[in-house]
Amino acid sequence: MSVTASLDAATVTAEPGGATDVPLQILNSGSTVEEYRFEVVGACAAWSTVEPPTLSLYPGASGTVALRLSPPRDPSVPAGETPFGVRVLPTSEPGEAVVPEGRVTVAPFTEVTAELVPRGSAGARRGRHQLAVDNRGNAPVTVQLSARTGSERARVDFAATELVIPAGHADFGKLRVRPAKRIWRGTPVTHPFQAFVAPRVTDGRQDGGQDGRPDGRPDGQRDVRQETRPQFEPLVLDGSYEQQAILPRWLPRALILAAVVILALVGLWYGLLRPAVKSTAREAVTPEVVASAAQRTPSPDAGAADGGTGAANGGSTAGADGGASGEGQQSSSGAGAGAGANAGSGAGSAQGAGAPTSARVEVRDAVGGGTSRGSAYQVPAGSTFELTDIVVQNPQGDAGTLVVSSQDAPVLRLALENFRDTDYHFVTPILVPAGGEIAMTVDCRQVGRPVQAPTPSRCAESLLLGGTLRTGAAQ
Repeated sequence: MSVTASLDAATVTAEPGGATDVPLQILNSGSTVEEYRFEVVGACAAWSTVEPPTLSLYPGASGTVALRLSPPRDPSVPAGETPFGVRVLPTSEPGEAVVPEGRVTVAPFTEVTAELVPRGSAGARRGRHQLAVDNRGNAPVTVQLSARTGSERARVDFAATELVIPAGHADFGKLRVRPAKRIWRGTPVTHPFQAFVAPRVTDGRQDGGQDGRPDGRPDGQRDVRQETRPQFEPLVLDGSYEQQAILPRWLPRALILAAVVILALVGLWYGLLRPAVKSTAREAVTPEVVASAAQRTPSPDAGAADGGTGAANGGSTAGADGGASGEGQQSSSGAGAGAGANAGSGAGSAQGAGAPTSARVEVRDAVGGGTSRGSAYQVPAGSTFELTDIVVQNPQGDAGTLVVSSQDAPVLRLALENFRDTDYHFVTPILVPAGGEIAMTVDCRQVGRPVQAPTPSRCAESLLLGGTLRTGAAQ
């Protein structure tokens, strides 16, 4: 091995928003001048750099570079210990790389914001609000919720007085303002209040006893006391609740107006409309009207005779019409049935029966060895294949050209580097006659490399097709 590398400190602490430098010692133990490149590996690679990025050393010489750790001040980097490594790559012999390892502890920081939604509410019985608390720090935080009103005429209640919020998340605390007394009618009353959001931390302490054990008790019987104390000044949010009267102001006036309108309508009916209706009805009943109505009323005997004659005539006419209609319906029905049977039989014999059919083929091709071809499906004799679905897969991420053909005519021509999985569906199917062949040809230019797997030696693509195979179709 031509290089030796070591970190001056294997464990360091980094403050979010700041920068921490860790010296890295490099020794060229080879016999030639060598240039080294550096790569940071691990979760901290996104916010770590090496200065300078390259270092050239004579044989037997040593040098120092600085690993700079700069965690951002946001929730994307959680507080705690994270392992890392620095890969030292000799330019002439990359296989001789060394990776000194270490651990960085990201210090926690707390940043909490809060908002009262809405700031003002109104109602006759209660006011409803929400406290939106956002933890913008890199560690979980517990917040204590409390409130204070400007007077004793209202009180504030929380659904939960504590919220435990993970880093980078937000939570909501429900808040209700209730008045001490209800207002049935009158002027609305405004109740101002203040909501407090206090981030808190929990410290574990053990009280020592006389014999050196906690609380003087034997092992396994320790009394651990938790003390919760504020960490930051609480956030203060101002809000208000307008208590409205249960009976609105306009209700008495509306009731009085409705009563006046009802009385006016009743008086109009009894005073004007009802007498006028009665008088008009009496004037309409005259001796001439009574005599005319008596003449128009038929006698019971005449009505029965006329009814019997009409029924007889109607029955004869209906019988004749019904007979003619019956013959017409019979002949029409027979013709329709014959035409339908002939049409259905002809259509069925022309189209033929259909069965869902699918096929799959996998083609492997080496770089520089020409194209490789594989047959996916060949239509049997006396059948027609309706191609409706094509699915092509490139799981390795190879580069090259793929051609799907039917009867040696290209249907699809694709570049492998443009997809991993792709599918095509045709509303109008592609017809392949009897004896026709559907095949896939692959021309590999570069073999892909799957993630966390050895590099394959050849390109590998697959084709899945589907459609309907119809037998007995006209050729």
